Amino acid sequence: METLRHVLLVVHILGFAALFGGLVVQAREPQKTVNAAMRDGAGTAFLFGLLLVGVLESGDGDVNHAKIGVKFAIGLVILVLVMANVRKPTIPQGLYLGLLALTVANICVAVLWSPAHT
Repeated sequence: METLRHVLLVVHILGFAALFGGLVVQAREPQKTVNAAMRDGAGTAFLFGLLLVGVLESGDGDVNHAKIGVKFAIGLVILVLVMANVRKPTIPQGLYLGLLALTVANICVAVLWSPAHT
């Protein structure tokens, strides 16, 4: 089960890397768009995040439901915004910056929200 958890975690991280990379690659472009890396990365990160939670719930350890809830909410907003704009030729600068901020926020929640070490 531990191997499965690690595989799911790696694919989840790769999904966020694709989403983030798809956003960053457009930083200097005047016209922003939802590219394939953003679309596939958002979907992969969301799906494998759900699978990862399922594996964590089936194990013996404690699951931080508040953290999972926050990550789920942010991830769902990212996924909806990306999928709603995937066929549009361009997206507004504000939407681009919002997606970038939400992606970074979700990564920060994952990394910085850890249990207190006693």
